Amino acid sequence: MPLSKTFSAALSGIEAHLVEIEVNTSGRTGNPAGSAESIVSIVGLPDAAVRESRDRVRSALESTGFPYPQGVTVVNLAPADLRKEGAGFDLGIALGMLAAGGFIRSEILARTGIIGELALNGQIRPVRGALPIAAMLSENPAIDRILVPAENAPESALAAARPIVYPVNSLADAVKLLQTGNGTPYQANLPEYLAQHPANAPDFCEVKGQIRAKRAMEIAAAGGHQILMIGSPGCGKTMLAMRLPGILPPMNREEMLETSRIHSVLGLLSGQGELMNLRPFRAPHHTASDIGIIGGGRDPRPGEISLAHNGVLFLDELPEFKRNVLEVLRQPLESGTIAVSRAAGSCIFPARFMLCSAMNPCPCGRGEPDLGCTCSTMEKQRYLKKISGPILDRIDLHIELRQLTPQELLKAPDGEPSEIIRQRVIAARTRQAARLASSGLVCNAQMTGRHLQKFCRVSPTGERLLHQAIQQFRLSPRAYDRILKVARTIADLAGSENISDQHLLEAVSCRKSGFCG
Repeated sequence: MPLSKTFSAALSGIEAHLVEIEVNTSGRTGNPAGSAESIVSIVGLPDAAVRESRDRVRSALESTGFPYPQGVTVVNLAPADLRKEGAGFDLGIALGMLAAGGFIRSEILARTGIIGELALNGQIRPVRGALPIAAMLSENPAIDRILVPAENAPESALAAARPIVYPVNSLADAVKLLQTGNGTPYQANLPEYLAQHPANAPDFCEVKGQIRAKRAMEIAAAGGHQILMIGSPGCGKTMLAMRLPGILPPMNREEMLETSRIHSVLGLLSGQGELMNLRPFRAPHHTASDIGIIGGGRDPRPGEISLAHNGVLFLDELPEFKRNVLEVLRQPLESGTIAVSRAAGSCIFPARFMLCSAMNPCPCGRGEPDLGCTCSTMEKQRYLKKISGPILDRIDLHIELRQLTPQELLKAPDGEPSEIIRQRVIAARTRQAARLASSGLVCNAQMTGRHLQKFCRVSPTGERLLHQAIQQFRLSPRAYDRILKVARTIADLAGSENISDQHLLEAVSCRKSGFCG
């Protein structure tokens, strides 16, 4: 009774779990007549795509010139209580059948991790989630090599703990590699990925005017703060938001792998399987559902806030988002994670993003009578109340953008390039990382009350300024803490060890606007 086994993986959320593929070919026919009919049974909680693999595998084997096992074949995907999804088990099942038939040495296959979808002609198609799967398989000492689709090789090799990733283009290539042992692991150059930057990225030097808004963007980037821009249509809100990722510090290896893991699970890495070496920028439409934003579904998948992890989530036309969609942002804005619970299971997705949002001051967008605004006071209040106080309270910077004058519109852009701003941001982040190293935090926005007491002390004059701001603007304790965090960031940008009164004044001015508190 020939029996073979190999290894693969199943995804649950963004985590990969080891799956052992066992293939047993009995050689017996499955009916009393004793015909040569082939019966393949796949067990181990497979979904429809996994069950359909028997047809893809059969066509791929026959197209490549290998026989399909006759009689009864049982394919077991263990553990049996873990749901298996997708076509990534195709290649492992096909190779298991060949090993059970004597075409591949079973002891070699038993030390191999395999992922890949088979085309009917035997070619191997890429799969989603190759990065977390390769990372998990490479940590298993019982596995000597990992076979992956050629298009998934870059992400798999960069994530693997050992250089054991072998790209294969077809079933025939995989069989030859296992039969001969000849093959070279894919070589990944991680420093090269980390150093790459787009040549034609949007630059802050292209933005006309809006000096105060540019300064607020720099502060937000330096401290990892949330920001809300309020201004009439066409004043540059979206233009500024699109340039925010360009002044953020580069991702380190851990951030790059964590961000790429999320995109890999959803199949959103580039066509060549390269990692996310640039901070993500996600801009969902205001018609997006709460599941689309936070993640979920029958089998939980990451949403937009997780796709923006370590990057920027831009919500344009903020009041137009459904209220329940905005309310679900409360918890991840504080914790940096989102727990999604469904009948099929619970998953915790990372969601530490910078929220950059934009809105008009009123329904017509003009805001002021001298600009042609015809909205009544009641209409403006009704419009602004679409955003709840708890959400506004969690946004550190509230910045008003004004309409450009004709002179500013006619003048050529003369602002600072993004790279110069970025260097100041990196210097400020370096100071924060050194100060917060013992706590595991990386930026001021992540500080807790304990850190505020230690690192955000102010002078007696500063205390009086804060007391006045609390009374005048009726600031909540959370708003007070966020003003201190922003002031700490402004001090870091200035290279100051202490928070001065000027830093506090600027932080308060960035917190209050004429439209929201």
